[in-house]
Amino acid sequence: MSYLVRGLSVFFVSLLFWACASSIPPSRIVDYVPTDQDSKAESLLNIDKKPLQVGLVLVSDTAAPEAAPNLPEEALVKLGEELKQEIGRVLPVSIKEVISAEGIRPSDGNRAQFADLARRHGLDYLAVVVVSSTEQEYPVSLFLGWTTHMQPGYRRDNWSLLEFALLDVNGGTVMMREEGRGWATLDRPTAPGIDQWYPVVYLRPQDPERRFWPPTYEGAPNTLRVVSFNQAAKRLTLRLQNSWLGQLEADAAARRSS
Repeated sequence: MSYLVRGLSVFFVSLLFWACASSIPPSRIVDYVPTDQDSKAESLLNIDKKPLQVGLVLVSDTAAPEAAPNLPEEALVKLGEELKQEIGRVLPVSIKEVISAEGIRPSDGNRAQFADLARRHGLDYLAVVVVSSTEQEYPVSLFLGWTTHMQPGYRRDNWSLLEFALLDVNGGTVMMREEGRGWATLDRPTAPGIDQWYPVVYLRPQDPERRFWPPTYEGAPNTLRVVSFNQAAKRLTLRLQNSWLGQLEADAAARRSS
């Protein structure tokens, strides 16, 4: 009985943790594509000419009060190229180009900025991905060689968020919304001379044994963010795939019953 109680306790603590983690960092896409903007999930099914010719816009948002620095420019460009391939793989779209988000700001009610951007590039559809993250650093004791000998150090957690909206800029509608979240941790010592173990980035909590060693001590925070956002990108791609397959299955079921 005690094992059952202990197991249930762990289960409910995990549920509480994930309920809290799902809101970190907070959504930022609502400041760019408001939730009251018309959403027509079925409209992607009704497009005759597929794949859609789409431009991808990555908006690096750091406007939230507790926002962390986002990816450096080179890493953001690489993320855009990877999303270009993956989104085109799981959705009936062809991403023609990754468009600079320069000039795109939290809208404050201005819903025309993406339509203007699309027109300048000769496009009718945009895939908007808002990139944001939150970090927290706190002191910990770090094990040397994964043994009982410990040294003082710091742990930095990064929670990353990629929020996706597929826009029909002419119709002023949202054809699909999804998000992907990631989490990674950076451990670094305060004492020098133990660089064979630290700094180290690892995935939490899904795969704590998988470690990444940053190429430099100074660049370790950027490595942390790259690892975290890579996890967010994988989850976003999976959710987009599941969402599209769900639409196809629902449409097929409706046709059979009609």
